[in-house]
Amino acid sequence: MRYSIEGGSLPAVIIQLDPGEKLLSEVGGRTWSRGPVLTETKAEGGAGKALGRMFMGESLFMNTYTAQGPSEIVFSSSFPGRIIARELAPGQSIVCQKRAFLCATYGVELAVHFQKKLGAGLVGGEGFIMQRVTGPGLVFLEVDGFCQEYDLQPGEQIVCDTGVLAIMDATCQMDVQMVKGVKNMLLGGEGLFDTVITGPGKVHLQTMTISKLATQMIPYLPFKK
Repeated sequence: MRYSIEGGSLPAVIIQLDPGEKLLSEVGGRTWSRGPVLTETKAEGGAGKALGRMFMGESLFMNTYTAQGPSEIVFSSSFPGRIIARELAPGQSIVCQKRAFLCATYGVELAVHFQKKLGAGLVGGEGFIMQRVTGPGLVFLEVDGFCQEYDLQPGEQIVCDTGVLAIMDATCQMDVQMVKGVKNMLLGGEGLFDTVITGPGKVHLQTMTISKLATQMIPYLPFKK
């Protein structure tokens, strides 16, 4: 399998498949294909995992695409940003925001990930329910806006606005902390809480979430009385 990520800020991943190779995506995830590709729709992993995907904002069913001959298949981002490709070793997991999953090679497992800490789930910006993606295989994920990657050392921390965390290795920990100082809380414009990510592991941060964009557009929307 060969792939390239094209399109700048409105990216698409163009994947070249050899006969017999398989890809997995949520229902309706494919943008277009060329060549003999067989599409099968089913509840991957059974009813339990299908319900878990629904809680993550994904579809109950998944599509499997099998190349019957040399083929090309394309998946595109649903929002301006970046497509991240991660090669996962057997048993290696990453945790990402809901709706980040774009597609993956067959055999990659998609499951629900619950935030164990109450504070992180309530005010961390990512919610209690996130996605857990486990290898082996290659997975493609979409991130909103510009994406910055960091490799955190054991115990190293990064502090960010809520909702900025897009992807982190399962070895990382996420928590929240209250902004210090009453003046900072009321006048700082950063909100009451920050998200704190502790290494070790790789972290992907995003600059423009869909919810943030929607908030910034409100003053410019024509409301009818």
